[in-house]
Amino acid sequence: MLSPGGLTLEICIDSVASALAAEQGGAQRVELCDYLAGGGTTPSAGMIALVRERISIGLHVLIRPRRGDFLYSEPEFEVMKRDIQVCRELGADGVVIGMLAKEGSIDTARTQELIEVAGPLSITFHRAFDLTPDPLRALDELLQLKVDRLLTSGQQETALQGVELIRELNERAAGKLIVMPGGGVTPANVQALVSRTGAREVHASVRRSLESGMTFRKDYPPMSSNRVLSEFEQLVADVSQIRAMRETFQV
Repeated sequence: MLSPGGLTLEICIDSVASALAAEQGGAQRVELCDYLAGGGTTPSAGMIALVRERISIGLHVLIRPRRGDFLYSEPEFEVMKRDIQVCRELGADGVVIGMLAKEGSIDTARTQELIEVAGPLSITFHRAFDLTPDPLRALDELLQLKVDRLLTSGQQETALQGVELIRELNERAAGKLIVMPGGGVTPANVQALVSRTGAREVHASVRRSLESGMTFRKDYPPMSSNRVLSEFEQLVADVSQIRAMRETFQV
């Protein structure tokens, strides 16, 4: 059994209800996100504020302007900086960030800018790390940036599959950075994961299905598309189609 004081458990959440459940269950911290079905994006200011009001445990907020890859445009980068400022104003304890250059390496210059905007907030570099071509080099860059924490699955689908790399990263970090395993972590495998990696912080998303309270229900129309997108694909407004519609309106 894990020592109650020896391990920090972070729960990934996307609602006030989940925040309350995480605290009730004994987690020491939450990572607050929106749109977990797409890997997580930045939650609204209202959500951040209310979660901060309702829980007393640590609150870290994901800073990710959209789903997909981690190569961001200048406007997206500006959104990230402003969202970090909002997190500071609303009392978050930390932010969770990740930016890559087009060849897959960590975008160190702009990551440094985000760290400066965050000021005293704790900095976690998220699983964008798992898409880098050279994880040891990437870790060294994060050490130079002096981020507080790295969330990683060891560049595998689950942290248990990536356990060897996670252990190597933890040993290489030598306490200068917290290596936090995440991805497929469950009550059934967390003990093995911790013992095999030496990790002292763990990130998990343990959810259950909650039935809607609606008594009147319609099967159609659906409110979302069922199309599966690649991580390297975005749905962006099409100028030509917009113009075509505009021209139609003018007929």
